[in-house]
Amino acid sequence: MFADQDYPEIREAVRRLCAEFPGEYWRELDAKREYPASFVERLTEAGYLATLIPEEFGGSGLPLSGAAAVLEEIQRAGCNGAACHAQMYVMGTVLRHGTDAQKQQYLPAIAKGELRLQAFGVTEPTSGTDTTSIRTFASRQGDEYVINGQKIWTSRAEHSDLMVLLARTTAREDVTKRTDGLSVFIVDMRAAAGNGLTIRPIRTMMNHSTTEVFFDDVRIPGANLVGEEGKGFRYILSGMNAERILIAAECIGDAKWLIEKSASYAGERKVFGRPIGVNQGIQFPIARAYANMRAAELMLREALRCYEAGENCGAEANMAKLLAADASNEAANMCVQTHGGFGFAEEYDIERKFRETRLYQVAPISSNLILSYLAEHVLGLPRSY
Repeated sequence: MFADQDYPEIREAVRRLCAEFPGEYWRELDAKREYPASFVERLTEAGYLATLIPEEFGGSGLPLSGAAAVLEEIQRAGCNGAACHAQMYVMGTVLRHGTDAQKQQYLPAIAKGELRLQAFGVTEPTSGTDTTSIRTFASRQGDEYVINGQKIWTSRAEHSDLMVLLARTTAREDVTKRTDGLSVFIVDMRAAAGNGLTIRPIRTMMNHSTTEVFFDDVRIPGANLVGEEGKGFRYILSGMNAERILIAAECIGDAKWLIEKSASYAGERKVFGRPIGVNQGIQFPIARAYANMRAAELMLREALRCYEAGENCGAEANMAKLLAADASNEAANMCVQTHGGFGFAEEYDIERKFRETRLYQVAPISSNLILSYLAEHVLGLPRSY
């Protein structure tokens, strides 16, 4: 089973690459709110962003567990894979549901780094996580679709050539099931820029390069429809499971970085003539953070196993994301507390990691919504939303 592979050679190679981008690099970008272009370029050159692309199209052809290994090691090295992780999980939508022509047109160029697939247009200001309530509409006009609407929290839109977009093609009031009438498209953002597409950056507490995107009569070829019209919600769901699993891997990497940082500091920092690590008040939170990280890591492995076996992995993907996000958030709090005042100093990188990992309590899905999903779909409790 692929998920049982730990990919030690890949992990070691990713660590060597990440060593070229130490804390100073990330702190400078964070202060200026700039995109880590050189870091993403190196990952692309090394082929890591083409991990999931089949070999016939120039990629590595690895399963999701290979991508998870890459992203975990990026975070464990103190870097930030959020700058490019969308290319991993969005890829599944094209691979699983795209036409042969679409794969031939886009995948080799993405594998070579000639095209960037970094933007995932789903969430809207009025719908949030209620995906079936989106209003962005794609109207078929001859051989084209004309798109009007707005997306928000579309990260990396300014640094992407292509977007995988979810839009309505049938009005909600005209469908029997609320999940019907949604379609997926590949939008060439280079062609759309200046032709109805507007991108507006949103400044946030972490350097996440997120934006809101406006579509005003944006025209795209009919051939850019992914799969069957009106069936896009199912396509997006499979991509969301991959997204949650890969975000969980990133959170595990963050937790490991924070735990290792804390254990090292606790063994070296002396107060009252002895290392602070001899105190159980310091030891216990680090040990608990480690135990919770390991438990989340095992859930991640199970989610990967289910995904790669083609099983319904909705519960496992959600639990992996929930537990890993909680583990990294706890580790971040613990790491700040262990370092005391130094935990707030930029030069230690802890406050940056604290902000970055806090995001995953909310994105790409709120922890509370995961609990609602488990309550209804696993435990059989009444639907709460």
